[in-house]
Parts: sequence; C-alpha cells; structure tokens
Amino acid sequence: MLAVRNGDQEAFAVLVRRHINSLYKYALRLSRCATQAEDLVQETWLAVWKSAHRFSPGQVRLTTWLHRILHNKFVDAHRRNKLVNDSDVIDAQIDPYRPDLDAEQQQQLEHLQVQIDRLPTRQRAALLLTCAQGLSNSEAAQVMGQSRRAVESLLARARRTLKTSMPEQKV
Repeated sequence: MLAVRNGDQEAFAVLVRRHINSLYKYALRLSRCATQAEDLVQETWLAVWKSAHRFSPGQVRLTTWLHRILHNKFVDAHRRNKLVNDSDVIDAQIDPYRPDLDAEQQQQLEHLQVQIDRLPTRQRAALLLTCAQGLSNSEAAQVMGQSRRAVESLLARARRTLKTSMPEQKV
C-alpha cells in the first residue's frame, strides 16, 4: 500500500488483481445487478487510488478498508436512487446450477436466495459481509460504519427473518 500511496501504478495493478474478485462478489451481492456491481467496483478503485494516503496500516485490515469504500459507494448510490434492479439482475448469492445438489436442495438454495434478496439493505449487507465475504463482526462493523453490537443486531434480525420464511431449514 505504501507503493500505491507513492503513485506506483504497478503496485496498484497488483492490489487490484488480488482484491477485485472479492470486491466484485460483494458489489454483485449488494446491488444484484452485474452492470451496477462493475460500476461500484470501478468507483471503488478510483477512490482507492485517490485516497491511498488515508489508509492506516495497523488500524484496519486492507480488505476491510477496501470493502468499506465499496460499501460507502453503494450506500451513496442507493441514496441517490441510482441503483435500480433491471433485466440484468442475477443470482448473486448462489450459483444458478450446482451439480453436487439434488433438485430439492437446489430449489431450497434458490428459495433462500430470494429470501436474502428481500432482506432490508443493512441486514443483507451485514449477512453478506460476515457469511459470504468471511469478515468478522468487528470488521463488518468497520465496513458498514456501525458498532459491532449494531451489526450483531442486524445479523440476528436477518437470521430471524430467514428462519421465519424458511422454517424447515437451518439458517
């Protein structure tokens, strides 16, 4: 990050290669639209290049900082009503086809995805950051600009909602 901070474009390219897939997955899961996810990731990398001097090693993990920038870009765009679901909406949480699952399991996963998509944005973000992106509750809190307890509350509400909508499955 120090090299990026000093304007090293090659170091920036390495950083992008290492983290672009993770950021794209998170953006896709949040926006549920491939085009919007690509725009969010592009805006995130532009912000990283411009604000590399703001990264504080030792205070926050790099992946947490990157996810926070992307999350803030999503929230800003969402507030401006720029993110609208359209025909480009895709299944962002699960693969559309999983050959290792039988038809009933596949149907259950698809139903779970629909229920996750219906969660309020903040609950969905907390769930995705912790379950899909593998961040700790504290890291998710940093990304979302919330306290750890607030994230834990969002997770509890999300899980309660999912359990109510899918009583036969373990969530």
